[in-house]
Amino acid sequence: MESPLSKVVELRPCTQGYSLLILKVLSAKPVAVHRPGGGAGFRQGQQPQMRISECIVGDDTGVVVFTARNEQVDIMKVGATVELKNAKVDMYKGSMRLAVDKRGTVKAAESPASELKVKEDNNLSLIEFEQVTMVM
Repeated sequence: MESPLSKVVELRPCTQGYSLLILKVLSAKPVAVHRPGGGAGFRQGQQPQMRISECIVGDDTGVVVFTARNEQVDIMKVGATVELKNAKVDMYKGSMRLAVDKRGTVKAAESPASELKVKEDNNLSLIEFEQVTMVM
C-alpha cells in the first residue's frame, strides 16, 4: 500500500514511509567521497566508492536537509525538482535529516515545479531535538 503524500512540515524525528510528491533542491554540498575499508569479496582496486551530499530541499511548507548517497547525488542538483518515495527521517546530532535508503526511490519529478515557492524560513533541520528515556 502506498503511503499518502506528505509535506515537509509533517516530518517527525525517527519516522519513515514518507512520500513527498515534489521537492525543490535549493543547495547541494558534497560532504564525503570515500572507499569503505576492506570488506569481504572486494580486492584492491575493486572497492565501491561512496558519495554523500547534504542538500537543502523544500516545498511550500518548509525545508529540510536531505542526505543523498551515491547515485542520488547525481539527481539532487540545485534547481532540480525531485520526487521521493518511502523516505525516512534520521537524526544526526539532534536534528532531522531526510534520507531514502534501498527500500525507497529518488527520481526527477515528472513535471518540473518552476512555480513552486519554497518556504525557506521554516528549516526543520534547525530544530534541535533531545532524546528522552522514560522508565516505567
